[in-house]
Amino acid sequence: MTQPKTPMTRRNFGRLAAAPVLLGALSGLPAGPAQAAEAPATRTRPAAGTQGVRRAMRRAAVFMDEHVSYRGGYVWSYLPDLSTTWGEMEARRTMCWVQPPGTPTVGHSLLDAYHATGDEAFYRAAERTGLALVRAQLPIGGWNYIHDFAGESSLREWYATIGANGWRLEEFQHYYGNATFDDAGTSTAAQLILRLYVERGHPAFKASLNRVIDFLLRAQLRGGPADGGWPQRFPAFSGSVGETPWPDDRPSWLPADVGHGMEDGDYTRHVTFNDDVLGENIKFLLMCASALGRRDLTRPVLRAMACLHRLQQPGPQAGWGLQHLAHAVNGRPAGAPAGARSYEPRALTTHTTQTNIRQLFHYFRLTGDHAYLRRVPEAIAWLESCPLSSEQKQENPLLRNSTHPTFVELGSNRARFVHRFGSNIRNGAYYYDHDHRNTLSHYSGGRLVDIAGLRSTYDELMAMSRAEVAELRARSPLAPGRPYALPRYFGIRDLELTDLFREAPLPLPDVTDAQADALVVGLGAKDHWLGPIGTTTNPYRGPAPATPYDGTAFMSKHVGDTYDTSPYNPSDPPAEPPYEPRESAEGITTSTYTGNMAKLIAYVAAS
Repeated sequence: MTQPKTPMTRRNFGRLAAAPVLLGALSGLPAGPAQAAEAPATRTRPAAGTQGVRRAMRRAAVFMDEHVSYRGGYVWSYLPDLSTTWGEMEARRTMCWVQPPGTPTVGHSLLDAYHATGDEAFYRAAERTGLALVRAQLPIGGWNYIHDFAGESSLREWYATIGANGWRLEEFQHYYGNATFDDAGTSTAAQLILRLYVERGHPAFKASLNRVIDFLLRAQLRGGPADGGWPQRFPAFSGSVGETPWPDDRPSWLPADVGHGMEDGDYTRHVTFNDDVLGENIKFLLMCASALGRRDLTRPVLRAMACLHRLQQPGPQAGWGLQHLAHAVNGRPAGAPAGARSYEPRALTTHTTQTNIRQLFHYFRLTGDHAYLRRVPEAIAWLESCPLSSEQKQENPLLRNSTHPTFVELGSNRARFVHRFGSNIRNGAYYYDHDHRNTLSHYSGGRLVDIAGLRSTYDELMAMSRAEVAELRARSPLAPGRPYALPRYFGIRDLELTDLFREAPLPLPDVTDAQADALVVGLGAKDHWLGPIGTTTNPYRGPAPATPYDGTAFMSKHVGDTYDTSPYNPSDPPAEPPYEPRESAEGITTSTYTGNMAKLIAYVAAS
């Protein structure tokens, strides 16, 4: 049902951005009331006292900086004695993970804590983490997913062993030596460098910031339908993989008519919408335009916005894919939806379409141009045309909490589902067909799409008066004017483009005294929080054998046989020896640290 229209005013402006994160969920503690009050809630003095909360925050940050980090850099999780560490895969102690929730995520948390408390210990730790990112920055100006302080030979050896045997993690199976926009790695790192530079003007951060801005401008595609978009990686690497093996020995039960492989070659050169690459790059450039007064960056932003708008496909399938061809390939025109990794077939994608519709809402707010809204109803109508059926959800537990299939076939509008056979990277492969059963666990076959919410926001924006639209345009980071401050807090919730408007409110979530006290108590005398790591990995055993495997034990699991180095949940392993369910190890994780610190930062900032 369409919700009542609400005019856009300064009072409700923030409501159209993403809802604040309920921070209680991040720490495993009960969440407070689901509200985002602009004024601090009335509270009694906590048992620890506000100063006690600040001291606890300081102890936790100093421990992470001095004991957990490596030269200021972080991975994702650590055994308590730091003997084994993980990013998205098992990591070396000398590594830092740029991909969130790694090094930039911790750096943002440290700088947030400095803004909330004024304590120089937080700034010193944030600066050290920023300098780690400066060292990890590639000469081209962007970042890879990971950096190894032990040197490139050590990193290459990791890719050739642990990375090469991660069956489901194709981006780590080959070392390209270039930078990535995937998973907001470059964007999140660049945002931290920007924040640190505007804080105190450190020359190392100025040089790094100039390099990454130049990198984004150089990487932006030029000409044709792809003009203004970005590829997944840059610069292009001549040795990039353009196809995936299809084993000669395949299971007897495998249907003969399945599709497989990378349908459109090297996916790293296509226009990428996956993980909101384009939206994240726009966000960073707008931050630079507003905080630095870089009006020259508004043109690249407008080109990127036009790219997303242009690449919406014609009706009735008026959506977007994860990626689109930057150039014509095998008779298919530039701008057409493209296949990516071997478990991302050529198709339209429902969650990407939802993300891009929301981006169009932001573009309207930024510019006041109704052209960005013109084809939104077509996109919503397409999403309405392709929901999961009740039978599909009943017969596949992995789809029950979804409304739509992830992939929808071009032309037929039928759902495409991805599966795999085999037990490791050498004897197994991914394939796709129309069978909704036995889908992947590590890459969801279904998505939750909020059609009612999309329609409600569309109606709300269309109902705005000329005066309200003019007010938005005047406060947009695209509008000319003097530079103005960035939001003070980046780690309390994911920032939306609307959070970058002049005088945009950034409400703090309410954190109760009991929640703050529980976090202080949980820190104890050890100065760090412990919790279940949640995943584990098989140690590298050597190259995986190509011996055929005819079973199905690994089809819907995160890991294959014991040669597979992909992370998996130890409590839900494959039903195949020698795997047995076991509890997750306790450890230190950056997600627990930043989640708990976000609650304490919000608590102190509201005090």
